[in-house]
Amino acid sequence: MPKTAASPTTGVSRRHGPIAEGLDYPSRFVGGPMTAESAIAATPPRPFGDLSRSSSRSIAKLVVDAWDGGTSTRQQRGQAAGLLLDYLAGYPGLTWQERWDASPVGQGLADVNDLECRRSPSVKLTTGLRALICLRVIQPSLVAFRRHHMTGFAAHFISAQSDPLLDEFAKQVEVHQHTYAHRTEALFDLCVLLAVQGVALSDITAPALLHFAQENRRAWSVVDPGNKAGNRLRGQGVWHVLHATGHLPPTVPATMRAALMRGQKSVEELVDHYPIRNQAVRGLLIDYFARRRADTDYATLKNLVLHLAHHFWEKIERLNPDQADLRISPEIYTAWRQMIAVKDNGAPRAGADSLVISVRSFYYDLHTWAAQEPERWAAWVAPCPVPPSDLHGLGARRRRINERSADRTRQRQPLLPVLVEHVESRYDHFRQLLQLAEEAVEGESFTFAGTSYTRVLSETDRKLSRHTAPIPPRLRNNDSGEMVHIATEEETTFWDWAAVETLRHSGVRVEELCELTHLSIRQYQRPGGEVIALLVIAPSKTDRERVIPMSAELFHVIASIIRRHARTGRPIPLVTRYDPHDKVWSPPMPFLFQRQNGTVPAVFNIGTIQKMIERRCLALAEVHPGFKGLKFTPHDFRRIFITELVNSGLPIHIGAALLGHLNVQTTRGYVAVFDEDVIRHYQEHLEHRRQIRPTDEYRDTTSDEWTEFEEHFDRRKVELGSCGRPYGTPCQHEHACIRCPMLHVNPKMLPRLAELEADLLDRRARAEAEGWIGETEGIDLTLTFLRAKRDVTQRRTQRPPVDLGIPKPRTVPPPPESP
Repeated sequence: MPKTAASPTTGVSRRHGPIAEGLDYPSRFVGGPMTAESAIAATPPRPFGDLSRSSSRSIAKLVVDAWDGGTSTRQQRGQAAGLLLDYLAGYPGLTWQERWDASPVGQGLADVNDLECRRSPSVKLTTGLRALICLRVIQPSLVAFRRHHMTGFAAHFISAQSDPLLDEFAKQVEVHQHTYAHRTEALFDLCVLLAVQGVALSDITAPALLHFAQENRRAWSVVDPGNKAGNRLRGQGVWHVLHATGHLPPTVPATMRAALMRGQKSVEELVDHYPIRNQAVRGLLIDYFARRRADTDYATLKNLVLHLAHHFWEKIERLNPDQADLRISPEIYTAWRQMIAVKDNGAPRAGADSLVISVRSFYYDLHTWAAQEPERWAAWVAPCPVPPSDLHGLGARRRRINERSADRTRQRQPLLPVLVEHVESRYDHFRQLLQLAEEAVEGESFTFAGTSYTRVLSETDRKLSRHTAPIPPRLRNNDSGEMVHIATEEETTFWDWAAVETLRHSGVRVEELCELTHLSIRQYQRPGGEVIALLVIAPSKTDRERVIPMSAELFHVIASIIRRHARTGRPIPLVTRYDPHDKVWSPPMPFLFQRQNGTVPAVFNIGTIQKMIERRCLALAEVHPGFKGLKFTPHDFRRIFITELVNSGLPIHIGAALLGHLNVQTTRGYVAVFDEDVIRHYQEHLEHRRQIRPTDEYRDTTSDEWTEFEEHFDRRKVELGSCGRPYGTPCQHEHACIRCPMLHVNPKMLPRLAELEADLLDRRARAEAEGWIGETEGIDLTLTFLRAKRDVTQRRTQRPPVDLGIPKPRTVPPPPESP
């Protein structure tokens, strides 16, 4: 049954778009490049012959004999079918299908179990309805079908059809769907599709599957209006199996979602999205965008069309409908500037400068191109309407933007440890609770974290156990009575933790996070045997791949993700990812940030990651005053990442390489530095490094230089762990390791930290007795750093070790035998 609106959330983010036709709630899936059409039967399937005009008695007898079962069950099924046929006989029509369509039940207005012809509450007319549908006596609409709950429909339908293709599909479902629930859903969806469209499996096409998915949404909006669970795409598992087995042509997308996404539009389609009256100017804009498309990506092109076609020319025509060329009068330009100062909804526009710059570049491009190709562009050359005064103060406005970004980072940097501890503690809580739940038996109670729980089994769980399917653990909170789907909660908290940890330890953009794959992990082994893990980042905004050395914390997170995908013994699934900016699908790849979405795995999208972090901030706002009205975005982690590195001594040009910036000035805008002395110190350090840098940047490395490079990592090893300072930089903190933010404490040295703390406390007591106030303050500061590092190290030791297992050769299943 679909989840009701009052059901507790599972933490799965669902994004919705415009209102879909026939629905009263938003939906992303409102169309696509493939037209949805119902399947057409080459030969109407009649497994028991044409029963459209047969007598009710002969059909009822066939219902009794068509399936095996006990005598009582078969007689009840035949009785229910006879009663339903007697009911339909009271409606006009020459065939049972015509009488069905004329009845309230056939129109989806009533349930068969509510009919007066039902003689006893023990008689379930749905068993008779199920039999009539399976025998192809009637062909119901989706609305009428969804009104009824017919247990075992798929098994009865497949048995009645005697279709070798359908039997083979059932076998392939076992291969391509990994859980019992998904296998059951795929079989059920296909049987419903065949029943309501009146076709055989050989008649099914990709447009027919899309038609089934869209009609399902409309049917649920009638049967259960307002329930967003009805907006789920049904038939994805069917599509997946049919595509994998070759039933759908290779030109058809591998997933239903890929078939629904529109993809990139042509330049003409982008421009025609906006009403432009002057066809000559429309042609000019199309030519201009077509030429710009060669040196820009699709997302930038789409934004440029928005600026020039919508915000510029469409508004110019509103102000002056008779505008015939690009010669804009000062009065019209002034009115346009006032118009774009606010958005269409009346809110102030923050990006007005970018609109003005796009218009200015448009005019100057035409001037430049007219000199090269006068026959094409010279007729449109006109004075640029943007006066130089409009760009005065642009630098100051950009500095204000950078100041706001820096202030945003300063506000969030002290709160980052709170958010990290929150996601870690939630994940640890549900991970340990899941382990206890899996060890408990039905009815067993236990106490965890001061709360009493009882392991329970629902009727659905008992059904799964009969089919040897894994039973998801469920707990009842004995204090509140709430049911806890512990596996779902643990899955949600894990991905919350993984997303936050990966973002804060790598500084990647959120698009790059979603694009991480198993192939992104590399390693470099030094001659001494030390292995350095590397993370290869695919370019997101710049066409330049970069490599990030992974810290121990980041490597632990990545290893945990890999282990989670491989816990069932199979490799990370190969899935395709949709790029919302460029509107293209990637080739199948082992993406790290993916999870099961219904019957098929899917990659996390950018909005889901943002929503996950937003939910954690809203939860913290209820208990922590610092999060009131404040939220983190994925880009905040990137800014804090580089800010902490630069403040800890990393040269800013190295930080630019880690972030993937082509210009160090871009990185400087990311860094919110709290002490001017730090900036001055590292500027002097950078200038010194530039003076001693050799002229030839790409000469071969000498053996002495390579030995020095290797020895640098050995010199970073200290008593308590290792130093994280980058290569080529000396110790910036005079070897005060306890106070140094670059120290990574080895968990094995926790007892040594306890010894140092005891020694510091003894020294502090002596300083207080002697009245050494300065010494007391210094010891207090050292104790603060020591305890902070101990807390971080202890939290890291609570993470269970990740066992990636021993690689095994992948076995390829034999190809299916041809029928």
